[in-house]
Amino acid sequence: MTKSQLSDVTKMMSKLDICMMTTIASDGAITSRPMSNNGDVEYDGNSYFFTYEQSEVVDELKKNDNINLSFTGKDQLYISITGKALLITDNRVLKEHWLNELNQWFEEGIETPGITLIHVKAARIKFWHKEEQGEVRL
Repeated sequence: MTKSQLSDVTKMMSKLDICMMTTIASDGAITSRPMSNNGDVEYDGNSYFFTYEQSEVVDELKKNDNINLSFTGKDQLYISITGKALLITDNRVLKEHWLNELNQWFEEGIETPGITLIHVKAARIKFWHKEEQGEVRL
């Protein structure tokens, strides 16, 4: 696996939205669920996902902030991002990442009771694209 630059990954992720977010449950089980970064894909080592404070994923992240994001793209592209998750409820930060399309899940926008932003700060990114593979450590 070759060492790569973050800019290499940024180009690959430019059109990727849906990933599988993997966390660790309180009993140690590994759990995954599909999540959308809502088109917020100008990737710089940070990913953002809206959810509700009372969700299972938030409960898991409060107990263990280790996280993995797995993306799949065209032409045999696979990206795995491991890092730490931060839970954010600050309206200023929520507003920075808000898209009107999110109103279908959060009817009151960033004022929706219990709305939470999961900020994933990457520590290690691995990718596979056809015959090429690489790794970035942040």
